[in-house]
Amino acid sequence: MSHHDSALEAPDVKLSVIIPALNEEESLPFVLGELPWSTLYQVIVVDNGSQDRTAEVAAAHGALVVHEPQRGYGAACLAGVRAAPEAEILIFLDADGSFDAQEIPLLIDPIERGEAALVLGSRLAGKREPGAMPRHGVFGNWLMAKVISRLAGIPLTDLGPFRAITRDTLQHLRMEERTYGWPSEMIVKAVQHGIAIREVPVRYRRRHGGQSKVSGTWRGTLGASYRILKVTVKYARTRRAR
Repeated sequence: MSHHDSALEAPDVKLSVIIPALNEEESLPFVLGELPWSTLYQVIVVDNGSQDRTAEVAAAHGALVVHEPQRGYGAACLAGVRAAPEAEILIFLDADGSFDAQEIPLLIDPIERGEAALVLGSRLAGKREPGAMPRHGVFGNWLMAKVISRLAGIPLTDLGPFRAITRDTLQHLRMEERTYGWPSEMIVKAVQHGIAIREVPVRYRRRHGGQSKVSGTWRGTLGASYRILKVTVKYARTRRAR
């Protein structure tokens, strides 16, 4: 290994990527293969009660595997955060390959420049592969983003799960949600705390290995949208009591 390589492997800022995964043995090799490993401090795959070889596959590809048997996107994210006590910036990435992990530098750029403490990857502002996001998915996200934008008083185009946040900010938010409400809880609370939020356009592709567990159907989308809306209103109502 040359000196240049070792310099590459000691990133200035400790970046930890957290990948919640439920039965994603098929897509994980692809997702982990795309990661810019040399710039990362650690890669955590949270096995959220998979029935397949998700954990073995993740470990074989060099990820730290954390087991969180309590089902739920928020529960998995939180378990990942607990496993990354030294990380300065946390990046959340889906395990299905729909986001391009090579775009992580785009997400952390506004944070490293001091322009934001929370950066959201927007699928609606970026390039979407045909069929990557069904019409009801586009509509559901657009609607939720509109509602949150109105409540929060900031323009958002998407509530994308592909995002980066500083550890200090995340601790400050005291996240509570254990379900799909986690991403919107994070945005609403960040707005209430006056935290600088940026959106950056990101690519969105067809997921590896079948339909999405949430947005694959109108029913799934509406169910998720309802839960997200409930969470949003809940946290928007409990505006800082100070």
